[in-house]
Amino acid sequence: MQLRIATCRPMPEPDADEELLLQALRLHGVEARMAAWNDPREDWDLPLPTLVRSTWDYIHDLERFRRWLARADGAGPLWNPLSAISGNLHKRYLVDLAAAGRSVTPTELVERRSRVSLADLRGRRGWDDVIVKPAVSAGSFNTRRFRAHEQEDGEQFLASTASQCDMLVQPYLASVDGHGERALVWIDGQFTHAVRKSPRFSGGHEHVSPALPIGADERELGERVMAPWAADCLYARVDVAPAADGSPCLMELELVEPSLFLRQEPRALTRLAAALARRLSG
Repeated sequence: MQLRIATCRPMPEPDADEELLLQALRLHGVEARMAAWNDPREDWDLPLPTLVRSTWDYIHDLERFRRWLARADGAGPLWNPLSAISGNLHKRYLVDLAAAGRSVTPTELVERRSRVSLADLRGRRGWDDVIVKPAVSAGSFNTRRFRAHEQEDGEQFLASTASQCDMLVQPYLASVDGHGERALVWIDGQFTHAVRKSPRFSGGHEHVSPALPIGADERELGERVMAPWAADCLYARVDVAPAADGSPCLMELELVEPSLFLRQEPRALTRLAAALARRLSG
């Protein structure tokens, strides 16, 4: 059984899941190798399954990445499936999920080249402390926090970045400083574990806890969010944090290339490798 695992080279940061997954797959009789999605030497027309994992530089050439996805999908099964990945590349999905009744961090989409006053937006929404980030982003690229006294810097940042791409503006949730953002890892039909992540901004480092149990309210939200994709997706990560009233709300739904924190929970690693082996043999 052969498998290509899509990555990028050079990597913007190490992938802690990579070697663990390769080792686990070998134990299940799977010959897996890493392949950079934009490597011109790679023949993506070969009829081989492709697992999308650490393609973290796609944000710099989204249209090329979309063309590659279609090509890889045409050659063999793509995991996660193309339909799930395509709808998750642009964080407009947060607005769509909120409209569908899911509990989501309040989000304003600022479309490219639109002229939006951050001061007006903050006043209208009652937000003093905000996060401004690209609607297509990975690894906290170009993600900035602006407090009330940083209004001028925030205006300049939003104006300059929105001239190039769609942007999101969200309130900074104070709960991430104490309780922390929880990343709920979902593999092959069920949530396996969670970790606590520290807030991370452009140029910063992410601090991750050992594996944590998933709260009942977090699990309920996660299952509601995953419901449309649960039957087709192999993996996902649902990032949540407490809203002002203490109930969990969605920060991000990651269906493309999330870190799954497999080192923190070996049973999740085993579950992912077994699921891949089963799909390949089937």
